[in-house]
Amino acid sequence: MALMDRLPKHLFTTRGWGLLAAGAISLGSAYVMGRRDLLSLAVLLLLLPLVALAGVRVLKPKFQVYREFNPSTVETSSTTTVRLAVARTNFSTGHVIMEEQLPPRFGEPPAFRFPARSASGGTSRYEYHLRSGKRGQFRIGPVTAEFSDPFGLSLRSHSIDDGDLLTVTPAAVELPVTGLAGARGNDGVTATRIRANPSDDDIMTREYRHGDPMRRVHWAATARHGQLMVRQEESVTTPEATLILDQRFSAFAAGAGSVFGAHDEDSDLVTSPDFEWIVTAAMSVAAHLSERNYSLRLLDAFGGPAFLRSRSAPDPDAEEFSGAGGLQAIAEGLAAIELSGPRHVRSEHHRADQVRSDHRGSDHRGSDHRDARTGQASTDAPDSVFDDRLMDKLAAHRLRGPLLALLGALTPAEARALAPAAAYGANAFALVISDPSRSNADALEILRRAGWRVAPVTAKSQLASAWSAFDEGGIVAAAGAAMDVRRGAAVPR
Repeated sequence: MALMDRLPKHLFTTRGWGLLAAGAISLGSAYVMGRRDLLSLAVLLLLLPLVALAGVRVLKPKFQVYREFNPSTVETSSTTTVRLAVARTNFSTGHVIMEEQLPPRFGEPPAFRFPARSASGGTSRYEYHLRSGKRGQFRIGPVTAEFSDPFGLSLRSHSIDDGDLLTVTPAAVELPVTGLAGARGNDGVTATRIRANPSDDDIMTREYRHGDPMRRVHWAATARHGQLMVRQEESVTTPEATLILDQRFSAFAAGAGSVFGAHDEDSDLVTSPDFEWIVTAAMSVAAHLSERNYSLRLLDAFGGPAFLRSRSAPDPDAEEFSGAGGLQAIAEGLAAIELSGPRHVRSEHHRADQVRSDHRGSDHRGSDHRDARTGQASTDAPDSVFDDRLMDKLAAHRLRGPLLALLGALTPAEARALAPAAAYGANAFALVISDPSRSNADALEILRRAGWRVAPVTAKSQLASAWSAFDEGGIVAAAGAAMDVRRGAAVPR
């Protein structure tokens, strides 16, 4: 039996190998004994497995597979149910052993027998459960079928479908209620008034328009202006919040040992523990504000859509999200978001390149970089971070709600570039990764002096505690800023 276990199982079954062994013995006996009947038996025993082997490779059965996830997208550490329906699309006989191929993180692949005992209408249905502790997009499948000939002599295994992608989104952490959202009504909306005249006396009036009811005529303002003026209605608007999500490789990979970063083996994401913390924070803040009826705008550090490079985003070009559908789109976009942008090569290689660059008289902008995913060298200088494009996007929605930046480790130069953005939000908050390999206290102080409320964090920080830290001594200031928005207060440039 030990010898039989060592034989390859992808060609013949144990029965097939047994027939081949019996045929070889019969052939040897026929040669020694000179018996023609043994020779005929040997030929039959040898030909049967070989014919069966050719048959399962030429006349292989065809199947149709339908796979469904319930729920279709699942949060980390939650369970999704996978339902499979398998039907044979051509005529064949015999049982088939099938196996669903899974990424290693999901454990042993489930195996099942086709047709199932409960098969109806030629379709067999199966069900199993999956759970992932990490976000990403994972290829579930394909189903591999191992089938044999009607005599059970030969085996053939092949994929019968292409598999499907399961999207695992980051789970939101429940955040405590704070004053960060500013002053709002009980219905979760912000009241604003539009001034029709720069005079404080006329802040509640505007010119009469056809169809305005006469009961709204403001007679004092009418006498002063010499034309009909009506009381300005209070406008109820949905509050807005802007999130800046830093995805730069250089901001999260510093001090990581290997400057080439790390890939998640199953989902092939370029990520780091600090970036995973930031992604969870983004999901949690988005859920927290969405529950309070905020519409959300997500941008990257360059002013582009935050999910432009996310493989899981349903609409990579989208910047604005609202309602339950918007929150779901944010969750899907965060599922496969990863670090991107240029990165320096290993330090010893970089020093050698720098020596050659100095010898040629080139400046630091020509230093070698590598793409965060491919690792291929690039001599292009990276785009300026927190530049005018981002500022223009923020200025277009100035003072419409809080501004929250989720950032990697910052240099003082990067902090100075981001600092003026605080003027465009009713409140400005920043969660900044604290880099243990270099002090970024100067960068944090630059942001604080510009009006940002900053909380340094690490991958081990408690998100709820970091969120609450914003509110310490700042509730009154946050409410005051929100009231300024209601009064239409200007912010210095």
